[in-house]
Amino acid sequence: MQKVAVVGLGRFGMMLARQLTANGAEVIAIERTTNLVNEIKDDVDVAVKLDATDETALVSQGIDAVDVCVVAIGDNFEAALLTTVILKKLGVPRIVCRAQTNFHAEIFRRIGADEVIQPEAQAGEHLARRLANPQLQDFISLAEGFALIELRVPAPFHGKTLLQIQLRAKYGVNLVAVKRPAAAEAAVESDAEPAEQYEIVSVPQPNEILRPKDVLVLVGSSEALEKLPKE
Repeated sequence: MQKVAVVGLGRFGMMLARQLTANGAEVIAIERTTNLVNEIKDDVDVAVKLDATDETALVSQGIDAVDVCVVAIGDNFEAALLTTVILKKLGVPRIVCRAQTNFHAEIFRRIGADEVIQPEAQAGEHLARRLANPQLQDFISLAEGFALIELRVPAPFHGKTLLQIQLRAKYGVNLVAVKRPAAAEAAVESDAEPAEQYEIVSVPQPNEILRPKDVLVLVGSSEALEKLPKE
């Protein structure tokens, strides 16, 4: 079982800690504010009130034995920075830092953070992509300048075969799989709208005909992916 510490229980840290627990991780939640610790104590393995800039206090909670530590302190950059330095000194194998700005992100990288995330900026970028391209279902950044996307089949591809649209030759992208809506099962009485279920065509053949509700899973450079039809 992966052991993860989350330092800082703002909205992001609180959600992260709960989702980690829901996904089977052993979670230590650390915060200096009593009411936030009390709010999450029943949802994680350990919730403790302490100052994360106190090395002795961190060690007392076994922070040096976790697999990953996420520094999610959002309102005190100095405290987040010092906490990261201490975690690095203690030999925590993987340190993930939340940054408010690009400048802060660069500093975290320079002092040894293994990964830096900017949730607000990343959410904004994702929303912008979806608004600019209504067919876009999901976007996952890979190496610098490359991404994996899920794209509902654009209108120009409807009823055509993979051989006809020539994704690699014309657009410079690679098709990983086709997600196709599964046959509807017997209706079940429910107030909630059922989530759409998909079957995966993991090895699509050249003569595979694309349907309007199919979703293409594609990998390529960001530049190439931007050139795909958006209708």
